[in-house]
Amino acid sequence: MSAKEVKVSLIGLGIMGSRMAKNLLKNGVQLTVYNRSEESMAPLQKLGARAATSYREAVTDADIVITMLARPEAVEAVILEDALTAMTAGSLWVDCSTVSPAFSKRSAEAAAKYGIRFLDAPVAGTLPQAEQAELVFFVGGRQEDLQPAEQFFQYMGQKILHIGGHSKGSSFKMLVNAMLAQSMVAFAETLLLGEKMGLDKTFLLNILPNLAVSAPFTKAKAEMIRSGQYNVMFPLELMHKDLHLVTLTAYQHGQPLFLANLAKELFAGAEAAGLGREDFAAVYAYLAS
Repeated sequence: MSAKEVKVSLIGLGIMGSRMAKNLLKNGVQLTVYNRSEESMAPLQKLGARAATSYREAVTDADIVITMLARPEAVEAVILEDALTAMTAGSLWVDCSTVSPAFSKRSAEAAAKYGIRFLDAPVAGTLPQAEQAELVFFVGGRQEDLQPAEQFFQYMGQKILHIGGHSKGSSFKMLVNAMLAQSMVAFAETLLLGEKMGLDKTFLLNILPNLAVSAPFTKAKAEMIRSGQYNVMFPLELMHKDLHLVTLTAYQHGQPLFLANLAKELFAGAEAAGLGREDFAAVYAYLAS
């Protein structure tokens, strides 16, 4: 079966899912979409997508179902407690949501009961990478199940890393987001100290992100800080959620995470201060207040 003959459904049309859907459509994929808000489906319908009227309708007869939902609770309600029983035996469920490894294991086990194949495939990248089909997929699952999904990953991204068996994709995503959050806090704190010592803020924003010791993503975040406009690429509230999953996973494995737990509380404070819907770089504004 060619890629254009495969019936693909994508559930969850937020910042990431909507861009992923557009890239699938650009490549002629036979795509069904569904999201709770109908307005998010309209632009994709104009590009050729079929808009389902429910989660269950979206997955019925699909060969591959891709979910890109904000939280494990959403995946639980939408798939595990509802749509999974409407999927066709032998079809493939690819969960691109950022969830805990334990949740991915449970998803794989639940899918297997209905004869559904499963991959956990969270992504590295935010809005620009999703828009430009430059995502990196961290895949957990069987190699034989990756093969039918590989072409579609290539339509949406630039790299596929098969990390290992079920839950290993989610496991690796935990590490990536733990580093991302902590690097953002370190950059914000360093910048604030430099300002307090009387160094010019513009100088700091120009030079710090370009140092060898700085994470590359801080270049884009420095521009947000410079303008004071935290247009969302990765919502702060979801970074807080991811840090909660990281620290919960560490607890389950008996691994202390001193800095990640501190970062989690800082992002919790920023969310409580009303910055949850801003980009996660807004933790700088919280620390500066």
